[in-house]
Amino acid sequence: MSNLVKKILALFALIGAELIMLGGIAFVCIFLFLLMAKLVFLDQNQTFDMAAFAFAKKQTSPAVTAFMQFVTFFASKDFLIYGSLTLAFIFFFIKKHRWYAVKIPVIAAGSSLLNQVLKFWFDRPRPETAFYEQSGFSFPSGHAMIGGAFYGLFIYLVWTNVKSVLWRWVFTLLLCFWIILIGYSRVYLNVHYASDVLAGWSAGLIFLIIALLVLRKFEPAYARKATEVMQEDTTEENNSRKDV
Repeated sequence: MSNLVKKILALFALIGAELIMLGGIAFVCIFLFLLMAKLVFLDQNQTFDMAAFAFAKKQTSPAVTAFMQFVTFFASKDFLIYGSLTLAFIFFFIKKHRWYAVKIPVIAAGSSLLNQVLKFWFDRPRPETAFYEQSGFSFPSGHAMIGGAFYGLFIYLVWTNVKSVLWRWVFTLLLCFWIILIGYSRVYLNVHYASDVLAGWSAGLIFLIIALLVLRKFEPAYARKATEVMQEDTTEENNSRKDV
């Protein structure tokens, strides 16, 4: 019985802290998504959205507009297709990280597909003041959702592969800034409401967390690591018995 308890504790040490952190993030994201949905569809309150548009309007200039159009491209469908396939191709030839060749396109395609489902479900028209014509519905923002899932995956990769704590935080802050900038570009260009963006980030992170947990079940490296922990625990117990 004690052996079983030790094995369970060993596995918890391996995945417990990470699961608690991911669970906490998922809880916050679910709450935020539901809050935005309530604000938009039940309360029909546009105060937050109009305030965000007013703020963005004060920053408007030809140079800023050109920059925002450049930023927004990096969460577009065209970039998502070619970018994810290129990264998958690169990771395929790195034996240690070959499994990422599966994770990246699956998460990129999955987040895009889920976004389309959610848009048709909520059926919110886009703002009439858009800088350029954009097809499809508005809630949640596809760019923000892809930003949360696709670039959120890179934050996960940083924390699971970069040993230096300093560089972990540097890369994480840069990626977070990039995700926020992509979301803001959608509001600046008036192709999405701010509530669309917040809902998109939330949905993207929720999808990312679920996808990572599901894909992990099929990940050979993770399975080996869990097995090694179990074997080490058993070996230590056998050695202690021999000493006695």
